[in-house]
Amino acid sequence: MPTGQGRLVAGRHELLAQIGRGGMGTVWRAHDRLLDREVALKEIALPHGLSDAERDTAVRRAFREARAAARLRHPGIVTIFDVVEEDGTPWIVMDLVLADSLAALGRLPESRVVPLALQLVDALRTAHAAGVIHRDVKPANVLVTPTGQVVLTDFGIALTPGDPVLTSTGALIGSPAYIAPERLNGAPATPAADLWSLGATLYTAIEGHPPYPQPDPLAVLAAVLTQHPAPTRRARLLAPVIRGLLTRDPSHRLTADACTRLLTALANTPPEPAPPYDLQPTEHAPDVRFSVRPAPERGAVDPQATVLTRPRRRPKVAGTALLVAGATSAVALGILGMPLHAAAVALAAGVTWAWLPLLYGRRR
Repeated sequence: MPTGQGRLVAGRHELLAQIGRGGMGTVWRAHDRLLDREVALKEIALPHGLSDAERDTAVRRAFREARAAARLRHPGIVTIFDVVEEDGTPWIVMDLVLADSLAALGRLPESRVVPLALQLVDALRTAHAAGVIHRDVKPANVLVTPTGQVVLTDFGIALTPGDPVLTSTGALIGSPAYIAPERLNGAPATPAADLWSLGATLYTAIEGHPPYPQPDPLAVLAAVLTQHPAPTRRARLLAPVIRGLLTRDPSHRLTADACTRLLTALANTPPEPAPPYDLQPTEHAPDVRFSVRPAPERGAVDPQATVLTRPRRRPKVAGTALLVAGATSAVALGILGMPLHAAAVALAAGVTWAWLPLLYGRRR
């Protein structure tokens, strides 16, 4: 039987193209011949050499994923249509979402991440209210459509009340960079653990790397257990949200309700417009502010024509009086018939005498 493109699964789903691959399996774009629609098929990975009991466990996990996601109704959670078994391999039939993952999109500006975060929190609130813990929230499992709609996918390792534990004793399922520290210490998965993973996901979306960017999984796990996440450098508005979600103690971690309130406030706050002409002072002139204004029409008087101000240093009254007196004397001499160049010399002398008190006063 063919194993790739063109294969017919369960007698009705024709595989068209592979659209994703991960540790839990391969996702295909497929055509449902019975309903004449395109769907996504997830082929659950079953390693070679499994015993019958281990294979049975893997198949039950696949059916559990279908049950976990199928009970959820939310635009931010992928829709599960069916689960089928073909030659001992489970396949999950899902809604086809034509979107890129956060992992593929790379670093994003905060203005784009805020609405995505709101949708993710709302999707997790819906899942948690139904008793479903995702356990693998990460950028690769968050799809973003061209219209900005977020879809949380891959509930393959979700924990559902009533299901037996399907992992072996001591085993830990998840992605190291996005696992909450309490889970590494043996605590059960809780909604707070999903929120930690959300914080790490938002951190990665803004900073361009996870909060623990160590080179190998063991180093990442050790860092999660013993170190605080590196402070954000690009996140400003979202920094309090990310810090609250990445709080190591789950009892002090930001809750979904509090996270929603903070994100809603950020989404409803318009950015402060920057002045159109604002030249900031340089380190060589920290006490000088420059401002640029359009030139007034010819013949008009601009009451704010001054472009250079020293706000913390004001000229002494005596110096100002001398400056005015010197200029006035030079103009008077010109009027009385003194040659123009002599008047200019007088003006220069008046200005010099006027500035002397200012210069000496400045040195003192």
